[in-house]
Amino acid sequence: MEIQGLIVFCMELMGTIAFAASGAMVGINRQMDIFGVCVLGVVTSVGGGMTRDMILGNVPGALIQPIYVGVAVVTTMVVFFSLYFRKGLLKGRLGIWYDKAMLVMDSIGLGVFTVVGVTTGIDNGYLENTFLLTFLGTLTGVGGGLLRDVMAGVPPYIFVKHVYACASVAGAVSCVWIYRMFGQIPAMIFSSILVVVIRFLAAYYHWNLPHMKTDG
Repeated sequence: MEIQGLIVFCMELMGTIAFAASGAMVGINRQMDIFGVCVLGVVTSVGGGMTRDMILGNVPGALIQPIYVGVAVVTTMVVFFSLYFRKGLLKGRLGIWYDKAMLVMDSIGLGVFTVVGVTTGIDNGYLENTFLLTFLGTLTGVGGGLLRDVMAGVPPYIFVKHVYACASVAGAVSCVWIYRMFGQIPAMIFSSILVVVIRFLAAYYHWNLPHMKTDG
C-alpha cells in the first residue's frame, strides 16, 4: 500500500473507531442490550458512507471491505464491556464526562468522514462539481449519526448540539478547494482538522444557530 493510500486508510479507521464509540455510548445511555449497542455502533460508523455510495451508484464500500464493520463491532464491544463490568461508571465519573467524550468522538469522526466523502466523490469523477462534493462530504459526515439518533429515539445530535452540520459543510468546501490546489492528503488533513476546531470552538463558546423559542 502506497503512503497516500495508507494515510487515507488510517484516517478512515480513526473515524470508524470514533463514530463506533459514540454510537455505543448512545446505545448504552438508552439502556440497550449488547446487540442494540453493536447495531448503533456499526450504523454510526458506516451508515453515512453506505448512503453516499448508493447515491453514487456503487456497492457500499462497507460491504466490499468488511474490515470497517469489524473494527466498529470490536470498538463497540470494548466500550460496552468496559461499562458492563463497571456498572457504576456511567453514573459516576463517566457520566460527568459523557458530553465531552461525545464531543471529541463525534468531532473526530465528523471531520474524517466529511473529507472521505469528498474524496470519494472526486474519485468517481466529480472533481469540478463543488455542490455535489459538498453534499457527499456532509452526508458522509452526518449521515451515520443521524441514523443512530433516529434509531435510538433521541433528538438528532446535528439539530440540537452547537454547530455540527455547518462544520461539516465548511470542511467539505475547504477540502474541495484545497484538493484542487494542493492534492488529496493536504486537503484531507487540513479540512478534517478544520471541522474538529470549529466543533470545539462552538462547544467552548456556546455557538448555536438561531432557533425558534415558543411560549409555554
